Amino acid sequence: MINKKVLAIILGGGQGTRLSPLTDQRSKPAVSIAGKYRLVDIPISNCIHCDIKRMFVLTQFNSASLNRHIKNTYVFSNFSDAFVDIMAAEQTPDNKTWYQGTADAVRQSMYQLLNHEFEYALILSGDQLYQMDFNEMLDSHIDKGADISIATIPVKPKEATQFGILKTDSNSFISSFTEKPSMEELQGWESEVSEEMKKEDRSYLASMGIYIFNRQLLIDILSNTETIDFGKEIIPQAIEEYKVLAYQYEGYWTDIGNVPSFFEANIKLTDDIPQFDLFNKNNTVLTRPRVLPPSKISGTRLDKSIIAEGCIINAKEIERSVIGIRSRIGDETIIKNTYMIGSNSYQDINDLEEDHKNGVPSLGVGDRCKITNTIIDKDVRIGNDVVINGGSHLQDTEEKSYVVREGVVVIRKGTIIPDGFKL
Repeated sequence: MINKKVLAIILGGGQGTRLSPLTDQRSKPAVSIAGKYRLVDIPISNCIHCDIKRMFVLTQFNSASLNRHIKNTYVFSNFSDAFVDIMAAEQTPDNKTWYQGTADAVRQSMYQLLNHEFEYALILSGDQLYQMDFNEMLDSHIDKGADISIATIPVKPKEATQFGILKTDSNSFISSFTEKPSMEELQGWESEVSEEMKKEDRSYLASMGIYIFNRQLLIDILSNTETIDFGKEIIPQAIEEYKVLAYQYEGYWTDIGNVPSFFEANIKLTDDIPQFDLFNKNNTVLTRPRVLPPSKISGTRLDKSIIAEGCIINAKEIERSVIGIRSRIGDETIIKNTYMIGSNSYQDINDLEEDHKNGVPSLGVGDRCKITNTIIDKDVRIGNDVVINGGSHLQDTEEKSYVVREGVVVIRKGTIIPDGFKL
């Protein structure tokens, strides 16, 4: 089944500087999550589970790896109308500029979108982690006769200062909006929420950056070329003129737009009962099928860790860590609170011997290393006896081989860390 009423538009985001260096060579939606997925798999999987199988992904920065991933992953029947298409920013005779914001990206793509039949446009972000039934949101939108619907999540006062906060009336229509209010400005911005949310002191409705627009209204609103962003301009202005509905979502949701939040979201997947459930059979995260051998683990104490396919692990200890595809970890190594993204390819015996002969560390982590509070990006080579101890004692810094963001060390993609390196 394909829901012909809805066309999904996934916003790939801008240059992704807050997630640098993970976005230095790839777009934000192409960043790895949970050792085997990409961020873009999250909104796409949510759509597919809701029978919304016509999707455009809008991007303009470093989109090559994202293109490959989508082309190799989301292949539908030749006799189906389903598709996931990349729409990269392009200059045309009528428009010489790149995307200037979220709304401008949709505006510049409108000529393609309007080639498809739809009544509602579902606009999503490509850098969030959640599992949501969009059909429930759509039903609420239709039942209440809304022009625009915004997915909202109840948050605590301290969290509210980081989001756009919406005030609703008794029918859940939005009456006012404020962007990142101070604690002093929050008084009076409470909205009606469930009893469970009240008990958790979550009485402020934050915008999740997920929208439903009626087709004609989206066309009309985007005809004003002076507005370039949904969250900062179009939504606040629309509240005054149109029926804008707040759809309350009370599940797990996080915006992983910067390094600390990205790191935390991955490490939390190792909880005994994680808030984002990768094992939910009704909400599986879909991704590229790979023909990889099972992981091989020898003499390693594992605790609260996720190990993806195709790994060869001889470590002494791995604790509260996510180990990505094709990772290799040497003898007596200890890894804690770390996300190791993995590698794009294997090295055979000849490759390993050649590296040893040339004094170059092999792909992965060597022997007798101690690594904590670190993100190891793809295709990194870490030598023997390396110590990387991330944490609040480290100041933010930017080096050729690594960066530190709020205590989280990020080893850059393809970097070689020599034997005996200490941080």
